[in-house]
Amino acid sequence: MPLLEIQGLKKTYRTPEGEAQPVLDVPEFTLEPRTQCALRGASGTGKTTFLNCIAGILSAENGMIRIDGRDVTALDESARDTLRAQKLGYIFQTFNLLQGYTCEENVILGMSFGPGADAEHARELLERVGLGDRLRYRPGQLSVGQQQRVAVARALANRPALVLADEPTGNLDPRNAREALDLIREICDENEAALLLVSHDQAVLDQFDTVLDLAEINQAAEVQA
Repeated sequence: MPLLEIQGLKKTYRTPEGEAQPVLDVPEFTLEPRTQCALRGASGTGKTTFLNCIAGILSAENGMIRIDGRDVTALDESARDTLRAQKLGYIFQTFNLLQGYTCEENVILGMSFGPGADAEHARELLERVGLGDRLRYRPGQLSVGQQQRVAVARALANRPALVLADEPTGNLDPRNAREALDLIREICDENEAALLLVSHDQAVLDQFDTVLDLAEINQAAEVQA
């Protein structure tokens, strides 16, 4: 059974003039457990909206999104939050770390809706990403590359079955980008988590055996072009 199964997904936004603008029209998409897939997504192809709908952060007008057998679109907000906390990790391009909290606290917050905060697990993850000596540091005291490592640790904190990554190397220089990508893929593999990553960077896409064009999956991308 696919870990992620999407059928007939449609999402529209309203323009300032009040017109409906199609953003997503995905007839079908599947991802098997423990697989790693990259989606090539240029600006305007709906890549962030696609990931946010999968994560239950955004609601679609039509369609089904099934994660590990459960239809996200049929759940209320509370149930979506619970499913996301139990099954998903999300790595944002802008990291989304809480500036007033330490590295350790940011990772622990990734467990908030899960089986319970586990400080030891948070420390183990930060050790794994090379920040074992930065537990008490706040994001503003870290380099950009180090902040991304904290974001990776946080995404894996709840031991997810699926990790979503939205342009995770977009704010990094080439060396840090390669290190971050290697780390994301290695940790997902170690934790038997599937990875769905979107990027427009060919150097990133070249590292994946499976690369799909989001513009081909998302029929609404042609409307936006």
